[in-house]
Amino acid sequence: MATLQVKHLSKTFPAIERRSRSTTAIEDLSFEIGGHVFVTVVGPSGCGKSTLLNILSRIEEPTGGSVSVSEGERPARLGYVFQEPRLLPWRTVMQNMLYVIEGSPAEARDRAITYLRMVGLPNAADQFPSQLSGGMQQRVGIARAFSVEPDLLLMDEPFSHLDAITARGLREQLQEIWAQKKKTVLFVTHDITEAVQLSNRVLMLAPGGRLYADVPIDLPHPRRASDTDVAMAQAELLRQFETMQEEVDAARAAEIAS
Repeated sequence: MATLQVKHLSKTFPAIERRSRSTTAIEDLSFEIGGHVFVTVVGPSGCGKSTLLNILSRIEEPTGGSVSVSEGERPARLGYVFQEPRLLPWRTVMQNMLYVIEGSPAEARDRAITYLRMVGLPNAADQFPSQLSGGMQQRVGIARAFSVEPDLLLMDEPFSHLDAITARGLREQLQEIWAQKKKTVLFVTHDITEAVQLSNRVLMLAPGGRLYADVPIDLPHPRRASDTDVAMAQAELLRQFETMQEEVDAARAAEIAS
């Protein structure tokens, strides 16, 4: 488990063309998470959700502010689950797993099998990605991310390209793995139902990457989308989202009028 501190974070992308403007993806964003928590970031397209994960994983550099991720006295180990599995197509499932796992060959293989078993794919080790369905490939991606035994697991809309039935099953499976492995998870999604079903806490970003609301979800796990309490929490979160959108639209209208 890790502690993540984000302080006054900002990210501005410079103008690409001479007459275009720079784009602010994140503006003065601050929050802290730590321990065995599942925190989800939601918001409309272009509010900086994926940019935030890119900064945390050091794919992007921030324009201002700071980010620190630690596990006690040492830097934290990060894991990443992408929107697409990103498996190497010329390697088998087992070879994809071993590519990221450190340790002796025997230890690495045992750990790979352990995590493949957790996602229900112990018999897929010798198959190639092309032989698996999209949902099975994403399960391998989740197993691979957990197999590096990260302190902080970053997940960027991992179920967005899957059909509803497959995604529902993977959300339930992810809750089970998270409960067993007790990791700190930062999850990005545009799906309010998904956020409520999975999270202890939801960070709602407004356009421009500002933190609009920090909402606790105090419901026991495991949860299903069909649970009454989940539906009620979803409705409340949607109301906050609609209020945020109304405020954004009013501010834009006032800016145009001036």
